[in-house]
Amino acid sequence: MGIKEDLGFELRHIGINCANAEEAEKVAEIFELMFGFKKKVGNSSVFAGTEIEAMKKPYLGTNGHIAIGTPHMEQAIEVLKEKGFEIDMETAKYKNDKLTAVYIKGEFGGFAVHLVAI
Repeated sequence: MGIKEDLGFELRHIGINCANAEEAEKVAEIFELMFGFKKKVGNSSVFAGTEIEAMKKPYLGTNGHIAIGTPHMEQAIEVLKEKGFEIDMETAKYKNDKLTAVYIKGEFGGFAVHLVAI
């Protein structure tokens, strides 16, 4: 088996950096109209389904971010470190003391990348 199968990596969503909340809502509405991805307004972003996250203000990544899910957060981090990638623990998010999200340092094609627990 390969790394994808071993760590269960899967694309979770694409985050698009928007200038403000109004633009984020418009972006989500476009994806809802095009593909039927239901718009859901949150505190810092507006989702279109689970596939697109329109940020209410720019965050990491020139263009936005790519979220990669894994059910094995700690193991995934160790494998990425072994491959020479740095993990930005300042971006780590926890729920009930369990790591739920963390960014990899750097940009890749204008996008930041973060792991999310699934």
